[in-house]
Amino acid sequence: MPLTLRDATPEDETGWRGLWEAYLAFYSIDLAPAVTTATWARLMDPASSLKARLATRDGRITGFAIHQHHPSSWVPGDDCYLEDLFVADTERGKGTGRALIDDLIALARAKGWHRLYWHTDEGNARARALYDSYTPSDGHIRYRLTL
Repeated sequence: MPLTLRDATPEDETGWRGLWEAYLAFYSIDLAPAVTTATWARLMDPASSLKARLATRDGRITGFAIHQHHPSSWVPGDDCYLEDLFVADTERGKGTGRALIDDLIALARAKGWHRLYWHTDEGNARARALYDSYTPSDGHIRYRLTL
């Protein structure tokens, strides 16, 4: 079956939640259920800049790219931040991650956003191989202060 890429809709909540839980498990993250509920609500809120593109095959959600655009101090327009990218185990190695990134690149270009950027865990060799095929790491290190 061919891969389809599209925006998430309210009907996708159950399928998205299943993949979201697998994503959290991959990174050994335990989020409160209220955080997941709030994330889904933001993804569905037309006023929110947080959005999700989904990969589907045979009617089943097989991957997601959660992203948001924002103004930048480095370019006159907006940038796009790919916050979360995940592909189901059964879909890995089939080009789904690449398709989601290519889809987001096309979307960003169509909307006139200037740059696309993302972070990943330094030990995630499989993801880094994919990301390195697009562009080398820019050498930045992330610092995150929990408030």
